[in-house]
Amino acid sequence: MTQVDLAPISDADVAETAQFMHRNHNTRITAEEWAGAMNVPWRVDAPHHGFVLRVDGEIVGAYLAYFSDREIDGVVEKFCNLGAWCVLEPYRAQGLRLLMALLRMRDYHFTDLSPSGNVVPLNRKLKFTVLDTTASMRVNLPFASGKGIRITSDDDVIAETLTPDQRRIHADHRAAAAAHHLLVSAGDEHCYVIFRRDTRKRVRAFATVLHVSNAALFQRALGRIGSHLLRHHGIAATLMEDRVVGGRPPGTVAISQTRPKMFKSSTMTAERIDYLYSELVCLAW
Repeated sequence: MTQVDLAPISDADVAETAQFMHRNHNTRITAEEWAGAMNVPWRVDAPHHGFVLRVDGEIVGAYLAYFSDREIDGVVEKFCNLGAWCVLEPYRAQGLRLLMALLRMRDYHFTDLSPSGNVVPLNRKLKFTVLDTTASMRVNLPFASGKGIRITSDDDVIAETLTPDQRRIHADHRAAAAAHHLLVSAGDEHCYVIFRRDTRKRVRAFATVLHVSNAALFQRALGRIGSHLLRHHGIAATLMEDRVVGGRPPGTVAISQTRPKMFKSSTMTAERIDYLYSELVCLAW
């Protein structure tokens, strides 16, 4: 019987694991991009980068993980975001060992924000909670009303304007490959927005909103935001979950089917789960 060894992904294993993910999981993402995503831009004392399976020293499976320490209600909470999971066909029966090795880590809250179809029922059996991903879409028009609303993607201006808490989020995500940043201003009000570019029906012209610091201003300025995304980023439509943007904005169309997102925690509630410090901001696919 072939021996399949389980081991954590150390810093020294990142390049090899990135090559494996490029060859076997998504060839559109270069090995360099996989490696860059695994080396998260924020400061965290991560135990590893996930787990791999090896046969005779060669990687035959990998489950990536993204770690972060988040201060919530004055307490530092430890999060593990489950990333891409890939196991070569002859060793699929061993693949569950990767997930269980991650879930055995104590004192972590786990998120799975992009589970594939067959992973969702498995997560349910493992007592993951499904987040409400009710969402809507708005087509971005080249011109929109919004007197007094200003929008910039200048990182230096954003950093100078934000509150200390939001400035820390910006600093942590400024170099994240899939995170794009906007500052929306109206008078003395400001809204910090993080979005990622996504593909729908093979068209890479959608913005998915991941973070909004001022939901009321975001909704008021949505037309201008969409115009900015179209004119400056070539993005044709904006996708937004109600839980991220403070309810369904007027003038949007409901999305009938949304992609599931899940979490597992003994103490954390859904209201405390967001999409930052995760694969969604680190990996552009």
